[in-house]
Amino acid sequence: MIERPWGVTAYGAASVKALPDLVRVRFKIVRMEQTAPAAFEAASAAVRDVRRALRDHGVPDAAVEGSRLDLRTFWAYPGNGPRTFVGYQCQAAFAVESTELNDVEPLLVDLVAAGANEVEGVDFDVIAKQELRGRARQRAVAAARAKAELYAAAAGVRLGALLHIDDVDPEQVGNERYRGHRSTPDTASDQDLAPGHVVVSAAVTLGYALARD
Repeated sequence: MIERPWGVTAYGAASVKALPDLVRVRFKIVRMEQTAPAAFEAASAAVRDVRRALRDHGVPDAAVEGSRLDLRTFWAYPGNGPRTFVGYQCQAAFAVESTELNDVEPLLVDLVAAGANEVEGVDFDVIAKQELRGRARQRAVAAARAKAELYAAAAGVRLGALLHIDDVDPEQVGNERYRGHRSTPDTASDQDLAPGHVVVSAAVTLGYALARD
């Protein structure tokens, strides 16, 4: 039961598809040695080799985000026996951006050869993501209004003033019900999952009053 009827609410979603023009590579250098100085030395040498490999591929230092060397002590706990010293682990994490998409595979091969022994992810993106998000939001608003007009016409009434706009993040945890929603022909489809495309989505809920004739 609707205790306070006030108008009509409609949800709209849309997606814009684009070819990626940016790649982000996340990886780590991890070295385990019996002494702390040896662990630092091994990791530092790998960091220098990785930096050299990145420069050889034309990746500027400004596009490389690297953490400081981190040192941890590792112990083994065999069964119920006393713990056993394993060694000192030294690691450095990197995040690299590049616009040379055709060079991704050779870059990864050379980074691993240079000493990167943990590749955490390779993510493709678009530089003009904010512009694409704006287009998706415009389409989402149009989809929501079209749906509201359809409901009003079917009920034999007219839409009044727009009273409420609620932005919805379709990727946010808790909004899973929105992700498969298709409001327009441009919204996500199975083809959006095809390799080589980045999908930028937006969603909105609009609330309208009903016109008083």
